[in-house]
Amino acid sequence: MTDSRYSRQERFDPIGEEGQARITNGRVAIIGCGGLGTVIADILVRAGVGFVRIVDRDFIETSNLQRQLLFDEQDIVDGLPKAEAARRKLVRINSTVTIDAHITDVTPGNVEGLIRDVDLVMDGSDNFELRYLLNDAAVSLDKPWIFGAAAGSEGMTMTIIPGKTPCLTCLYPEAPSPGVASTCDTAGVISPVLHVIAAIQSTNALKLLSGSFEPDAAGLRVVDIWNDHFQPLGMGGQRREDCETCAQRHFAHLDATRGSYTTSLCGRNAIQVSWKESRTVDFPQLQNKLGGLGTVETNAFMLRFSSPEARLTVFPDGRTIVEGTDDPTLAREIVSRYIG
Repeated sequence: MTDSRYSRQERFDPIGEEGQARITNGRVAIIGCGGLGTVIADILVRAGVGFVRIVDRDFIETSNLQRQLLFDEQDIVDGLPKAEAARRKLVRINSTVTIDAHITDVTPGNVEGLIRDVDLVMDGSDNFELRYLLNDAAVSLDKPWIFGAAAGSEGMTMTIIPGKTPCLTCLYPEAPSPGVASTCDTAGVISPVLHVIAAIQSTNALKLLSGSFEPDAAGLRVVDIWNDHFQPLGMGGQRREDCETCAQRHFAHLDATRGSYTTSLCGRNAIQVSWKESRTVDFPQLQNKLGGLGTVETNAFMLRFSSPEARLTVFPDGRTIVEGTDDPTLAREIVSRYIG
């Protein structure tokens, strides 16, 4: 065995040269490039996964730097969206991997297109609405996906293989009620728990891609890194016969494909207004429209508008982040007033 880039990984018996060849031919989509997604991307690109698609809707802020390891202060100065900043870092880490960056929100209208051509989907998102949508799409397309979540010092992860393991709806038939589940808004989050959960997710990804994964090991795992608590909760192989998603194949979260919707951004005092259908913003035209009303900055990835009444970040697909409010109705009114 030559002392190649992946020689130490190949010397690990469960992977070996054959497993590494499978990893090199593997295709992965990472949905969300924040605390979990950046760690997952770093691990999988260094491991030699041949194709990595990174999908994220957001741009980088100073508060991200505490835990999102692919980003630095210069990315903020350059006004880079997370997906593009991650791509630029990752191609310097491993130029043999194809990095496919998508600066977009994941919606019922585009989710299947984003994951249809990959072997595995990695959850780096920050909300249950998106996770249920990923679950619907993955089960519908028979794609394995690895759920992950963290807040405070606690985190959880579960590997989902459609037809062989429970899906997310088997575990949680409905999303946690408002105020029940901890979020980074209410509990904060420390970086170590994100690294632990992302490491477990990435390990299972390498098992799946190399052909070494056993479905019986797919159960939910819960971690509290601050209190040294690690607990497997089972669920491996215990699919619910009445599960709306994987048993009845009713994909409620994929049903709606048009219209707008709002999302509260974790820890940001900001609301994102998105469109389920495809849209394209003409940045020069919008810059001319807003130029007399406030300050406008633009690059190839986004347009920022600031005035005494509003601070908006507009993306090419029409998504708009309204800062300074947690009121969805007010956010829609501001977008209507300035963007149309």
